[in-house]
Amino acid sequence: MKLNTLFITLLFTAFLSVNAQESLNYTVFNNQPLNFGGEVGEDTEVTRLVDGRIIYKKVTVPNFKKGTDVKIKLTVRSNGDRWDKSGSCFVVKDLEELSIISIAKDGKEFPAGSVVDNNFKGVKATETYKPVVELLRFMTPFGVGHYSDNKVKYRRPVYIPSWEKEVVWEQDISQLKSLVTNTFYVGVWIDSWTAEGYAVDLELNYSNRSRKTQKVQTLVNTIPYVNGQGIPDFFARTPLEQTFVLPKNAKNAKLYYTTTGHGGHSGGDEFIKIKNSVYVNNKLVLDTIPWRDDCASFRRFNPTSGVWIKKDSASYIDYKTRLYQVKEIEERIASSDLSRSNWCPGSSVKPFEIDLSHLKAGKHTVKIAIDGTAADGDKLNHWLVGAYITYEE
Repeated sequence: MKLNTLFITLLFTAFLSVNAQESLNYTVFNNQPLNFGGEVGEDTEVTRLVDGRIIYKKVTVPNFKKGTDVKIKLTVRSNGDRWDKSGSCFVVKDLEELSIISIAKDGKEFPAGSVVDNNFKGVKATETYKPVVELLRFMTPFGVGHYSDNKVKYRRPVYIPSWEKEVVWEQDISQLKSLVTNTFYVGVWIDSWTAEGYAVDLELNYSNRSRKTQKVQTLVNTIPYVNGQGIPDFFARTPLEQTFVLPKNAKNAKLYYTTTGHGGHSGGDEFIKIKNSVYVNNKLVLDTIPWRDDCASFRRFNPTSGVWIKKDSASYIDYKTRLYQVKEIEERIASSDLSRSNWCPGSSVKPFEIDLSHLKAGKHTVKIAIDGTAADGDKLNHWLVGAYITYEE
């Protein structure tokens, strides 16, 4: 009896061990420089585009035939860039297909059907061109890492014991499993214009837990990743429309919509509340003002944020009387504290998930309308939006 119990215990332990080994943590980038014309790093498998503002790498992992959870973990540190910058981690399934990689690397042209408002190239999917699908949208903080060792004095509030050394974002991207298994290409873009730039770590984590795998159709992406793509302020003049086709056996369709507003000046789209409306077949499916008012909670990641002094009235306990008193004080207000259009310096940006399970097979139209402000001189108002469809077969 004891031998049987021991045998069962050993067999169960072996079973757990084998199954635990089938999960996978894959390191894509490790301390990889991303910059504008600066250090290239030591990883010879990394390709740099647009003078180093894009890095990408070939990845091969198992197919996970029964499906799997997938999580992304992205870590960013400043190598000297002190500003908050837009960032995007994206996937390209096949380099033979026309994409921002083949256009930047091989000098190919965006097709005419991808253009919006006669000027903004590579926004819409066509039969021959697919905008990249974002795995993670993020915004770099002000100078985290390089400036976290008190290179900037007197900016740290009393409620922060020390500046963070890096910022880490983790997000579940299981709906994109079909794009991030077998062989594919993962890239990161940061809108940095400094030679110092950033250092990037990237991991993809696969649980090997059985779950249904979804098909993915990319629809639009307005991020100006490569040369020849303009700052997308066209929402001030026209909505963005795109068609897609659901196949006969498609079910449980969802629309994933990511949006952030930009224009870093007083009254710019970055700092004012602007409505985003998404329609499917002319029916309103999302009506929202994307807004983040918790940016002060990211202060520990932003050592080089601009700081102003503001007079305020503070209530406090007087040590002598033990009673509350009120007096005028001067308070530090950091740029990174200010509320913004669906992002904060140091935050990731989660997509809106819109249930389209009621849709039948056939052709459908998505329309995105944003009450944006046109760019004017150095007032670079624009909206970075991305959308894709998932469904089961």
